[in-house]
Amino acid sequence: QVQVVESGGGLVEAGGSLRLSCAASGFTFSSFSMTWIRAAPGKGLEWVSTISSRGGSTAYADSVKGRFTISRDNSKNMLYLQLNSLKTEDTAMYYCAKGASNDYVLGGQGTQVTVSS
Repeated sequence: QVQVVESGGGLVEAGGSLRLSCAASGFTFSSFSMTWIRAAPGKGLEWVSTISSRGGSTAYADSVKGRFTISRDNSKNMLYLQLNSLKTEDTAMYYCAKGASNDYVLGGQGTQVTVSS
């Protein structure tokens, strides 16, 4: 059973930064790629970023490339997403998911990121 708890969201001005965290349990964290997904108001789920099981490979959506950084700490079963140079269009609920960009499982309530202009 996939259990994840996302945290770190909040209200920030455009250009600001946030660091999202995801605490995972219920599966062997170090064996799986992990992914961040977001859902903006009135829009569907959007893939944001994926990191390989050992952290050696990362991928980003074009919309966040160069601004967001995904990382993980397998010793703590933690996934992170550093959000820099935030834009109003980054406003969304952010979810972490077990698995890769084309095969993932959501398990948490998400954390809200709101970017004001």
